Amino acid sequence: MKPSVITNVVEHDLCIGCGLCAALCPAGTLAMQWNRYGEYSPIEVSPCTTECGLCLKTCPFADHEENEDTIGRELYGGVPGIQHRSETGYYLATYVGYSERHRPTSASGGMATWLLETLLTQGVVEHVVCVAPTGGPDKLFAFCVFDTAEDVRTGAGSAYYPVEMSGVIRHILDVPGRYAITGLPCFLKAIRLAQQRNKKLRERIVVTVGLTCGQLKSRHFTDYIAALAGVQGEVTAVRYRGKSPDQPASNFYFSFTSTDGEERRIFWNEGIAEAWTNRWFTPNACNYCDDVFAECADVTCMDAWLPEFSKDSRGTSLVLVRSPLIQEVIKRGEGICLDPIAVEEVVQSQAGVVAIKRRHLAYQLDLDRMKEKKVPEKRVKPERAKNPFLRQEVVVKERMRVASRDLWINGEQDRAHLRDVMQPDLRWLATGRQISKIIAFPVGILRYIQRKVQSN
Repeated sequence: MKPSVITNVVEHDLCIGCGLCAALCPAGTLAMQWNRYGEYSPIEVSPCTTECGLCLKTCPFADHEENEDTIGRELYGGVPGIQHRSETGYYLATYVGYSERHRPTSASGGMATWLLETLLTQGVVEHVVCVAPTGGPDKLFAFCVFDTAEDVRTGAGSAYYPVEMSGVIRHILDVPGRYAITGLPCFLKAIRLAQQRNKKLRERIVVTVGLTCGQLKSRHFTDYIAALAGVQGEVTAVRYRGKSPDQPASNFYFSFTSTDGEERRIFWNEGIAEAWTNRWFTPNACNYCDDVFAECADVTCMDAWLPEFSKDSRGTSLVLVRSPLIQEVIKRGEGICLDPIAVEEVVQSQAGVVAIKRRHLAYQLDLDRMKEKKVPEKRVKPERAKNPFLRQEVVVKERMRVASRDLWINGEQDRAHLRDVMQPDLRWLATGRQISKIIAFPVGILRYIQRKVQSN
């Protein structure tokens, strides 16, 4: 039997749940469903008879000759004026700003929603594929196909919740037209791999809009934060990036609606940050992503996490453009306030994620190599971190990630118990950060003196 996405990816806990394999399987042997960790993964609903390998060829976490560099070069390498950085991939222009109309209901400055609406109203595309609330508790969010600007607005805002694309990809294959599709880096990589092998997807998906990403979360992440917020009933709706005028943009809130009839809010600094930054409820595949800026996308939108913008509670967007088509749409844009910004500042805005997907990943790969663990080939090379605190941080956060997934499936779905289990590791990280700061100060002074001496 030839290798498949089940044997080579799912069984090694490397599936991210994008759904491209299930959508494109010519024999229809794969379907997406929830696994025990509250993540999507494919299952075989009937025996594979073709053994064509298409499921592996379109999987973003299978081993390929193609990666974000080769895909980006094919898509954008010949664009006049295009430039390249290792952190961002190719880029044509970078902007900072917002859409006044879309800013209040969006996660940041509303530029992604403005762009999708504009692509529709200008006739560049006929359909938009994006994530939107479902209104049902069993699946809070899903990819949807929209044909009007009003419908697109229902998808404004972030969704820290698992979604999969098998249904909308089948729709695109069945219904002719020009589509724009939004997605996280790994999802758009899967689409690009699929386009290489499917003519209809090449012709019909004419614009891809990427979102920067540090990690995905399982549905259990939402359950945990809802419990932290005091939600008693079943969650029926959630808003992940509520803005409060008396708080900086970085201290947003989650708002839950549940069957108990009450709305509950919890701010980032009240416990969300602890679960997020320590990688609780994060799929294992996220450990092996080296794409921060959705390098396979025609345009990437993100938060402007920079000191001069992050204090503004209304939110501000950064936009990284790779496609001349998108560049023209932005130049003709109305109702937006955009200014050019240096690409270095765009990279700095995501510095924490860049560190995780470069230095942390390099050490994770080094650990996996010593354990002879099967992992995908990455552009980042395995390397033992010189900083002992970084080494221990990677180990500790991985231990917490695994524990959070296992505890929530073993009937121990109690937020207090989960935090009790995590306390030793949380205390170690806090102590390690303090020691690192103490060590870093004199080292910084010495480096400053060395630079001064050398310059003289």
